[in-house]
Amino acid sequence: MEPLTTTYPLKYSVPKARVFVVFLSMVLCTAILCLLQLRFFKPKIKDFYSFEVMDSRGRIVSLEKYRGKATLVVNVASYCQYTDKNYIALQELHREFGPSHFTVLAFPCNQFGESEPSSSQEIESFAKGNYGVTFPVFRKIKILGSEAEPAFKFLIDSSKKEPRWNFWKYLVSPEGKVVKFWRPEEPIESIKPEVASLIRQIIMKKREDL
Repeated sequence: MEPLTTTYPLKYSVPKARVFVVFLSMVLCTAILCLLQLRFFKPKIKDFYSFEVMDSRGRIVSLEKYRGKATLVVNVASYCQYTDKNYIALQELHREFGPSHFTVLAFPCNQFGESEPSSSQEIESFAKGNYGVTFPVFRKIKILGSEAEPAFKFLIDSSKKEPRWNFWKYLVSPEGKVVKFWRPEEPIESIKPEVASLIRQIIMKKREDL
């Protein structure tokens, strides 16, 4: 006579299978959501006007306020062999083409020959008092190294040209893209045609939009 064998129901096999199915479904859903996010929700590409900087008094300024203009961004210094010539030229440009469609944005920096040792407010007073500048002079920044100002780093990365001295100039389009750059010794006459061309484009676009 064969011995009796008792078969017990597998109480836990079905629940375990269900848990596995649910877990697998969650993993698949998460993967699909991640793929959709990468496909349809790409991170916004930054442009120059998407950054924030500080003015000479330490107040936050959104560069978004300059979107739609042609902008000449310059690293300035008060005690440099190029100071007089460049401040005079920059103010001339700003007076001739600004402020509706064009502006100069000055960023003091002390990393080139230590020729900008003063405080941000003193620098602004110096520029206004000696050269009558009417364009914005922002807080003193760093351009080189790990503490470089992000907005200025964007200009360098976009143009592939890092300033080697004071008064490097970057022309930025109304959309926030770097159009051209100039070294400190280059004359204002080489800058004017490029600025004028951008301004003509801005005016034509505004007329088309009317």
